[in-house]
Amino acid sequence: MTDLSTTYMGLALENPVVPSASPLSRDLDNIKKMEDAGAGAVTLYSLFEEQIDREATLLDDILEDQKDRYAEMTDFFPEPDIFRRNEIDYLDLIRKAKAAVDIPIIASLNGYSEGGWTSYAKAFEDAGADAVELNIYYIPTSHRLTGSQVEALYFNVLHDVKTQLSIPVAMKLNPYFSSLPHLATVLSRGGADGLVLFNRFYQPDLDIAKLSTRRDLVLSTSEEMRLPLRWIGILYGKTPASLALTSGIHTPEDVVKAMMAGADIANVCSVLLENGIDYIKALTKGVDSWMVRHNYKSLDQIKGLLSHKNTPNPAAFERANYVQLIGAQRI
Repeated sequence: MTDLSTTYMGLALENPVVPSASPLSRDLDNIKKMEDAGAGAVTLYSLFEEQIDREATLLDDILEDQKDRYAEMTDFFPEPDIFRRNEIDYLDLIRKAKAAVDIPIIASLNGYSEGGWTSYAKAFEDAGADAVELNIYYIPTSHRLTGSQVEALYFNVLHDVKTQLSIPVAMKLNPYFSSLPHLATVLSRGGADGLVLFNRFYQPDLDIAKLSTRRDLVLSTSEEMRLPLRWIGILYGKTPASLALTSGIHTPEDVVKAMMAGADIANVCSVLLENGIDYIKALTKGVDSWMVRHNYKSLDQIKGLLSHKNTPNPAAFERANYVQLIGAQRI
């Protein structure tokens, strides 16, 4: 059997297959099943900034209302800086998961604004999380907001969290930046231990009969991994941060591609929602079989093999490939 071990943000993993943040990890039994199926680590479902703010606002409203009615009743309510239900449940899950499994547990915090919500990352560390993934889900819609201001938002959120933690922090990015290599460099120098490419925005559709937007969940396909695959390949060897490829990994060959581009781990979600948690076994066994057939003994031998840095055809990552491909379609 080949050595599938890898290192992600300094964490030693037995293999690179890591379930990404999803509803599957809300359940402790599912987290145990992920370990039993061979997951290298687990990223927990995300705690959203809006959830924190909503519960804090609701509690403040209740306290204010009761203070006006019965001043002495406020003594029976917790102070606003004490954790609310969503946060308590999340921290409890981290503690239980760490007690139940031996693989790394990565907590996920989803938001976009600067402020006190980032302090919850410290609570994740105190509960036992091995790392924190910051999923900054933000789509700029104002024409007054410049690209530099958007990048500063990411950096400032990272800074707020890094000043409080001693465990690794990963930044989950989207592909819509004018210079992704520059941003990757800035975030790495600012303390990002890992970069997760890419955040998969769920796009609304338009209902032209009801004159409204329509939301539905569309799972990924293997074709969607081409975008993060390209950028992982470009960033490999040019940033000290670990690289995680997410979106579109469905087969063992997809995992191999992610490693050859330069990723340290391959995040999976849609394929588990489609096929169940046990499919992790098929992925890891498939990677092992592929490695044996091609006479590779460890992931280290293939990591970055087809990156921009190491490929004999770096133009495949650049404009020349686009020109050649389009030109070949002419009749």
